Amino acid sequence: MTDAAATFAAVFIALYVGHSVGDHWVQSSCQAATKGLPGWSGRLACGRHVLGLTLTKAAVLAPVALVLGLAITALGLVAGLSVDAASHYWADRRTTLAKLAATCGKGEFYSLGTPAHPAHPVTTQGKPAATLGTGAYALDQSWHMLWLGIAALIIAAL
Repeated sequence: MTDAAATFAAVFIALYVGHSVGDHWVQSSCQAATKGLPGWSGRLACGRHVLGLTLTKAAVLAPVALVLGLAITALGLVAGLSVDAASHYWADRRTTLAKLAATCGKGEFYSLGTPAHPAHPVTTQGKPAATLGTGAYALDQSWHMLWLGIAALIIAAL
């Protein structure tokens, strides 16, 4: 049991690091700008982003697993990374996560930091002011963290 818990912890940390690098450094500006568009251009951009992100997570996890001698199976790795990739694609199409936020009563928070929010910050000229983050970004990242935990559990358990 302790080995599985240690594997889960190490895998989660590696996936978290890989996620941060892949979602912010590896993702291209074009992918970030177009992955939520309707139609095939958006789907393909999101697919390319998720592929690069998943490869980044695997590249970060591989040396961690080798150096620490983690008992990870191919089945666990493929299942965990697949679940994570599917959940990431689902959220990054944007309309899906926005609809979930609205359904859960988080629609106003989702728009926080944007001109769509009823209390958005403004400049002295009354124009929308830039913010360091948005509710959409916070909900997106927390969604991804949930699925990183699930993926780590799958990888450690199978």
